[in-house]
Amino acid sequence: MKKKIFTTFIIGSMVLSMAACGSASTNSSSVSSNNEVVQENNEKIKDPVDLTGTWKSKNNDGAWMEATINDNTISIDWVSDNGDTKSIYWVGSYTAPTEYSDEYTWTSTNDKEQTESALLASSDDTKDFTYSDSDKELSYQASMMGTTTTVRMTKSE
Repeated sequence: MKKKIFTTFIIGSMVLSMAACGSASTNSSSVSSNNEVVQENNEKIKDPVDLTGTWKSKNNDGAWMEATINDNTISIDWVSDNGDTKSIYWVGSYTAPTEYSDEYTWTSTNDKEQTESALLASSDDTKDFTYSDSDKELSYQASMMGTTTTVRMTKSE
């Protein structure tokens, strides 16, 4: 009797282990050289965009806006005198994307401690930032003296 139970147990274990080894996962993936994940069905999934670094708007007669994004902060300066003068416009939170998207938007919360004494700083509590993968631009609304404009920045290399 003990031999039959033991034999049944061994055969059952072998059947279960063979079934586990033979199952195929439809979500298996590998990483390609261009930071895309290639799934088993050859569908490519792009990594989330890395926005860290320095971003600049167009140079208008020696003045522009420059943003620096690091781990969890975005800071933006008004730059003038061909780069000799910098004034704080925004220091706030940055939330990195966790998955790929053609357009990524986050709401940054103003670090009032760093901006409250800056004459040219935004007084907004929050500011919405958008990254568009199609044109590789970071954009946001900037207002001063009753005028609002969309600032468009590209990443500096």
